[in-house]
Amino acid sequence: MSGPVATTDASPTIADCGHPSAPCVEVSDSRDERVGKIRVRRALPRKGRRMVGAWCFADHMGPADVTENSGLDVGPHPHIGLQTVTWLIDGEVLHRDSLGSEQVIKPGQLNLMTSGGAVSHAEEATGHYRGTLEGIQLWVALPEATRHGDGAFEHHVDLPRAEIDAAVATVLVGDFGELVSPARHDTPLVGVDLDMHGPTLVPLNPEWEYALVVLEGRIGIDGRPLPPGKLGYLGRGRSELLLDVAAPARVMLLGGEPFEEPITMWWNFVARNRAEIDSAYASWSAQDERFGRVRSSLPLIPAKAPFWQQDQGVW
Repeated sequence: MSGPVATTDASPTIADCGHPSAPCVEVSDSRDERVGKIRVRRALPRKGRRMVGAWCFADHMGPADVTENSGLDVGPHPHIGLQTVTWLIDGEVLHRDSLGSEQVIKPGQLNLMTSGGAVSHAEEATGHYRGTLEGIQLWVALPEATRHGDGAFEHHVDLPRAEIDAAVATVLVGDFGELVSPARHDTPLVGVDLDMHGPTLVPLNPEWEYALVVLEGRIGIDGRPLPPGKLGYLGRGRSELLLDVAAPARVMLLGGEPFEEPITMWWNFVARNRAEIDSAYASWSAQDERFGRVRSSLPLIPAKAPFWQQDQGVW
């Protein structure tokens, strides 16, 4: 359940995104999209808010009904310069990639794929699960030090959890108080699933920026409601945040040190300039050896030429 990112979501460069040093509450709309056969709400990137720390993409998928042989059905597609972080709150998905990984993910488990310079993968029905599918897929932009490295895949069954007031916090990636996820992260950041049943005081790092994506229910921030389909950006400068909850809610907290490296995003690629994207697009279109092969029965997802190539008549 990956991308693609286009100019409908945000401009290809990071210029339209600032990192306020003071606390704020910016509420923006997600965009409805379909990825494979599943409806998603895209909270990042959006015009005016490209990133939160190194988090550069957030798709809330479902809830949707799936069968043993028909689920996400996202065929093989490529990535560069990012990590995919997949988290389910209901259902099962089969991940396959060009590294040879084949892994079913279930609720409470984490799939993390690092693309490095090039990887491809597919997300499929499991062949045995029938029911509801819901979750979130996130992308993390890789820093210069690791973005050209080798691809890698991790599956984590046991993640750190703790009760915080009226919530159970599960740390997907990064550090949250004394909880430390075993998942790889290449920049200072955190992703936390909050299963909430009442008002909760959440600890934060005042040097980091944060945002919230509500998956189920509704919460309040400084008197402002935040339902599903919205991104609540919080800026920096808070050491804690009170989340108001009148009924059970499921919330994703994303945070991190502001990512200062300029990036260019297009389709399923996170790069630094158009030339890098042109190269990745050419390799995928030619089906050369750069992105390897995925052992999947689903058809390859073709790449549409970047808009700057279309403008120049290269299409």
